[in-house]
Amino acid sequence: MSEEPPSPNVEIKVLTQDPGWAEALDRCEELAERAARAALQGQNALVTDWSKERPVELSLVLANDGLLRRLNRDFRGRDASTNVLSFADFDRTMAEAPGPVLLGDVILARETLILEAHEQNKSVADHLAHLVVHGVLHLLGHDHEDPSDAEAMETLERDILAGLEIADPYLPRDGAPQPSQAPSRAPLGLE
Repeated sequence: MSEEPPSPNVEIKVLTQDPGWAEALDRCEELAERAARAALQGQNALVTDWSKERPVELSLVLANDGLLRRLNRDFRGRDASTNVLSFADFDRTMAEAPGPVLLGDVILARETLILEAHEQNKSVADHLAHLVVHGVLHLLGHDHEDPSDAEAMETLERDILAGLEIADPYLPRDGAPQPSQAPSRAPLGLE
């Protein structure tokens, strides 16, 4: 039996920018943090190495469509909301700087996330966990720009979510389109 890798010393700050999250989902902050920790666990040896010496930090922002639309417009040139954006702060030179290692921010839009969950016949909790995992994987350098990278990233997402006892997010549910076919899905993450 293989040993579980050590849990990285990571400080995750969950900021609820939109109070509607509390009404939409009980314990949303706890769920978001749990999903982020699952994504980090064993996914990047560097995170584990750095965290032996000093803390690693990332933030999760539970926001709304208005903020995601502004960020998407200002940083990606797309004047529309999206479900999640990832802003990586990490710079390889930062690994040698004093203080915590800053991975970045994952920002989620409540309205879009809830709409997608309903369209895809998923629970809001499961969809939130999936998008947090997706966003954190972007912070760790994963992307889905070409088909082979997309498949590798989706495989990681499936494995992480299975560990959280969440069904494969890419399987259709009750006739709902797969997420990659859903008309409301916008491109995810910032590289």
